[in-house]
Amino acid sequence: MKISLSSENVIQYLYDTGLFSSQDSPSPESDLPKTTIDNHIFLVKLSGNRQVIIKQETPNGEYPSNYQFWNEWVFHQLLVQFPLLGNIPAIASLLLHFDAENSILVCTFLSEYMELEEFYKNRSIFPLEIATSIGSALACLHRSTFQKQEYRDFIDTAPEGELRYNYYNPVQGISSLTQQVWGKIPTAALEFHALYQQYEELESAIADLSYHWKPCCLTHNDLQLDNILVHSRWQNLDDCLVRFKQWGVYAWGDPAFDLGTLLASYLQIWLSSLVVDSSLDLEESLDLALISLDTVQPSLIAIMRTYLQIFPMVLEYFPQFIIRVVQFTGLALIHYIQKCINYYKYFDKTHLSMLEVGKKLLTMPENSLLNIFGTSPQEILPSVIGVKIGVKTYSKKNGRETDRQIAPIYYPKTRLRGC
Repeated sequence: MKISLSSENVIQYLYDTGLFSSQDSPSPESDLPKTTIDNHIFLVKLSGNRQVIIKQETPNGEYPSNYQFWNEWVFHQLLVQFPLLGNIPAIASLLLHFDAENSILVCTFLSEYMELEEFYKNRSIFPLEIATSIGSALACLHRSTFQKQEYRDFIDTAPEGELRYNYYNPVQGISSLTQQVWGKIPTAALEFHALYQQYEELESAIADLSYHWKPCCLTHNDLQLDNILVHSRWQNLDDCLVRFKQWGVYAWGDPAFDLGTLLASYLQIWLSSLVVDSSLDLEESLDLALISLDTVQPSLIAIMRTYLQIFPMVLEYFPQFIIRVVQFTGLALIHYIQKCINYYKYFDKTHLSMLEVGKKLLTMPENSLLNIFGTSPQEILPSVIGVKIGVKTYSKKNGRETDRQIAPIYYPKTRLRGC
């Protein structure tokens, strides 16, 4: 790497690249540099209340040092090539400059926005306007690119003849624990690996889901709450409430994967607030969560309902679409646990509860659907007539449904021990 950015040379770098002049009066924030797992990040203030983010990616040993940044740049070029897609406010590019040689990105910083994960944690409110905006933006992204060969061709062919990074099927289970990994993870996490390897039905469900993975549109592939921005004045806006960021792993993928990843992030808020104690079993811990499932369920319903109203065609292509979303939600929970262990070196008892919930979503999606959403698919799909989802066939016309008995993920009321 020819240049290593620091708070001392980042301003000079902006001058040297010709991005800014002395009239912009750039100045770095006093508490920088700030380092994340893979990147050095610098926030620079400019005249006129403008701010930019400069990120330099460092190798993580698994992928080339700038593969995510390169993907961000290709995504930016895609939006330029296809203005219809670029006009969707939530996915509009913020990228200003890409330096492939030094693995550096320069992006506009939206000072009036904050990460949605931080918004929920700080305010403990879940406005339906935000969830609706997310569902609408994601549906527009998937619908606009669905089965469109021109988009897939652009993704498969990198600009300027460069080698395009080919992504593998993201529907993968947890790798076996090797001696190399053994000493790099928290000791408590060994219990997670031991339990996971005992669940043969879980591996089978993931393998089946992977087999039926059908890439058919452009997907974000990492749509978690910390990759969604919400405007500080969301109550007063009719548009641009949210923005999607971090397009470094976007690909031609399966739309249910994006939705499952998104819904799992909401469930993580619930599951991370569990009361975990040796005297409580899983059902009691789930029921005693500080943030109840009832609190986040309206957002889950708003996302799914809005998404399917805008993109109903997906139900024809995937007759069991909602069931698959539930399964991808379970898989995303398990991937989140693995991320906490491998990257953040963190693991606690709530992750074991998360594993159990993720397993049920994957292996018993029909039984889990009603419990996760708190309502029937008939209510999620008010505008769809006669939608077959695998467990039930609902008819809007007569309002009747036929189904087998659904087992709850957890008991509706806490059981008192000794009674």
